[in-house]
Amino acid sequence: MKRIIIVGAGASGMMAAIVARRAGADVIVLEQNEEVGKKILATGNGKCNFSNIYQEPLCYRSNEPKKAWDIVNRFSYQDTIRFFTELGIYSKNKNGYLYPNSEQASSVRDVLFLEMENLGVKLKTGIHVKNIWHEKECWHVTDNKTVYQADAVIVASGSQASNIKGSDGNGYMFAKENGLHVIPPIPALVQLKCREKVYKHLAGVRTQVKISLYINNVFTASDTGELQLTNYGISGIPTFQVSRFAAKALYEKKEVHAILDFAPEFEKEQFERFLRHRKKLCGKRKMKDFFTGLFHEKLSATWLMIARIDLEKYVEELSEEELLKLIRIIKEFKTVIIDTNPYTQAQVCAGGVDLNDLTKDLESKKNKGLYFIGEVVDVDGMCGGYNLQWAWSSGFIAGTHASMQ
Repeated sequence: MKRIIIVGAGASGMMAAIVARRAGADVIVLEQNEEVGKKILATGNGKCNFSNIYQEPLCYRSNEPKKAWDIVNRFSYQDTIRFFTELGIYSKNKNGYLYPNSEQASSVRDVLFLEMENLGVKLKTGIHVKNIWHEKECWHVTDNKTVYQADAVIVASGSQASNIKGSDGNGYMFAKENGLHVIPPIPALVQLKCREKVYKHLAGVRTQVKISLYINNVFTASDTGELQLTNYGISGIPTFQVSRFAAKALYEKKEVHAILDFAPEFEKEQFERFLRHRKKLCGKRKMKDFFTGLFHEKLSATWLMIARIDLEKYVEELSEEELLKLIRIIKEFKTVIIDTNPYTQAQVCAGGVDLNDLTKDLESKKNKGLYFIGEVVDVDGMCGGYNLQWAWSSGFIAGTHASMQ
């Protein structure tokens, strides 16, 4: 019977353990926390958005996006649904976003743990792995107290992202020590810090925005949705969707800025006509009330402050120059990105073990029997269940292949 050690009992590690055990392997899982799947509990705001029916290559980011996409296609979202249905999870489809019907992330974690237990997977918690090496035709894994031996090792130890204990990125070290290239990890799906001081006046505001990201003045990415304004900059799903590009550019010392469109439902010319009509309707109001019912009062006050328009001025007295200035501020607000929040605030990392150093089954090309899966690999998904889909796909493929070799 083939013996497999899996380092890490997160989403990808538990998937790998289940499929390897089902294939007849003797499986030991070493987890440094006292309980399994802690990061799963935080996904989808505690509801676990475990996959998405909308799938295309752009949903997965990597230095080798085609290789990442090929792996996802070998264990698709349909396969994920079938897998969890067999474990007792009834899927709920919310506009393509897939959740357990219970809307409890703990349900997903629990059925994985129960299946591991049912299959006889050996689980050891509180084990902080220090080294992995190959010697005398056998893989060795140690926590400096005990040396475990196996025919294959699957590293599923996650990334540095998250404030959960144990998110230390030690999988990168294991890869480097065994001769694999690691693309420098950076925070992704993370909040962005901005240079402008106006954000201290806007903290707490949530509003629909289209964000367009520019790197060295070249358009790079955009997204539209609910933006959250903070005292340091911007957050929310649209920010997360473009953040990995900003983080990578900042790491490379490039200039990064974003254009925020606070009226994304209007084309610029439409918005100009709209505001001109509103000026006629609201001419007897004061400027402090011009945007009442249209935008959040914090936004309105800030825009008038930036445009240097007196709050007590009557709307009908608004000059052409002042009107056009307001339109530019609302439709084309430029903000300079100076940093990301730290790894503890990020949902995932971009970067990791280079897919060029792994086979199509996620086995090291240099070290037969050594696999890397999940977040430790250079693949990061968009918001919407894609990072968990990568975990399921990579775990299934490596667990299956390792048990058959």
